[in-house]
Amino acid sequence: MDDLITFALTVFTGFFAIMNPIAGIPLFVSLTEGADSETKERINKKATLTAFLIVSTFVVLGKFVFDIFGITIPAFKITGGILIFYIGFEMLQSVKSSVKHLKNVAFDEQIAISPLAIPLLAGPGAIVTAMNFVTDVDATRIIIVIIMFGFICALTYLSFRLSDFIVEKIGKNIIGVLNKIMGLIIAIIGTNMVIEGIKISFNLSL
Repeated sequence: MDDLITFALTVFTGFFAIMNPIAGIPLFVSLTEGADSETKERINKKATLTAFLIVSTFVVLGKFVFDIFGITIPAFKITGGILIFYIGFEMLQSVKSSVKHLKNVAFDEQIAISPLAIPLLAGPGAIVTAMNFVTDVDATRIIIVIIMFGFICALTYLSFRLSDFIVEKIGKNIIGVLNKIMGLIIAIIGTNMVIEGIKISFNLSL
């Protein structure tokens, strides 16, 4: 039981760092500027639900994807770790990640799908993180990963719903600081994935 609790906390931390519900608020506010409250609510629900469905699909079908394309676990961990480290490094350097950098997006309810659901919420970082957590694990841990991601999506929904209030109260500067902290955590997670991939490749026990 203790192992499962530790695993759940690790999954939650990983997803929280990657998705960073607070840091996504300025983009949500910007993209929905001019929309009424009902429209914002519809966009919010569609974006978070779509993100949940996308990542959950990868979690459930991840092993089949590995088999079909002949992807090895060490290769996936190393490549995914490099990608996640790069995203975190960009956040630490105060550079908008190319994975999430969006330009000239006109207001339209379809922004719920793109760019909000993809790639802001269910981007490569979230998908890679999810599949990393379910490589070579049992069904119980797969369910835990889905539940934790659903919890993060719920937190994201809540933060977007309260976005105007949050921006007004804590300001964009504090959001920027939180973004850097999350960037550091993401970079560490990426480094750890690379180390795990190398250990598996060379049968290292250190």
